[in-house]
Amino acid sequence: MVQPKYERVVLKLSGEAIAGEKGYGIDPATIDVMVQEIKEIYELGVEIAIIVGGGNIWRGQIGEEMGMERAQADYMGMLATVMNALALQDVLENNDVPTRVQTSIEMRQIAEPYIRRKAIRHLEKSRVVIFAGGTGNPYFTTDTTAALRAAEINADVILMAKNNVDGVYDSDPSINVEAKKFDELTHLDVIAKGLKVMDSTASSLSMDNDIPLVVFNLNEPGNIKRVVLGENIGTTVLAKYDTQDSDK
Repeated sequence: MVQPKYERVVLKLSGEAIAGEKGYGIDPATIDVMVQEIKEIYELGVEIAIIVGGGNIWRGQIGEEMGMERAQADYMGMLATVMNALALQDVLENNDVPTRVQTSIEMRQIAEPYIRRKAIRHLEKSRVVIFAGGTGNPYFTTDTTAALRAAEINADVILMAKNNVDGVYDSDPSINVEAKKFDELTHLDVIAKGLKVMDSTASSLSMDNDIPLVVFNLNEPGNIKRVVLGENIGTTVLAKYDTQDSDK
């Protein structure tokens, strides 16, 4: 069997990815395709943790624009991530992939509370762990949750699956046809250049804990497996350049 490059990964999925072409809500056909991709790397023996966003159902920023208190709006967004996590769990288990959902806000009737050591034990027992509810605190994004959980469970990498974007560019490629794609960056580059990869808190946390990030196109079939096997696709964001590449 082919040996994966990464043994334990955090896969970051946006809420929009779950909505598919509808742009809102949960699209069963889209989740089913996504799960087949996840199952491929699961069968390679990779330990998988998933962070899922909630933007397909609710965004805290929208609530704030409506005049809602930001903290209240963010808590609603956390509940949206739980709905997505449960939908993803159901499809995974229907495809014979054992799964546990852990929430940062306790909901014992539907999911386990987040406990770091228990999450690691699930991974060691070949169960996919879906972290829902964000960090459990307002003012933090699910990007920050991905960086935090990756550090806590000692993940080898964060896989950031994007919709219709195949990496990190110096400007929006959908607007600027001359936008330059980066093959490799550091988290410090991302912060200094103001690149829209993940929020600055998540980038700083990843940099401080030496967690690499691979940004790639989720909608290209087989891309999750290609990244896990070490194929050079998308953009890799490192904590720092290798010494031999220090002239970059």
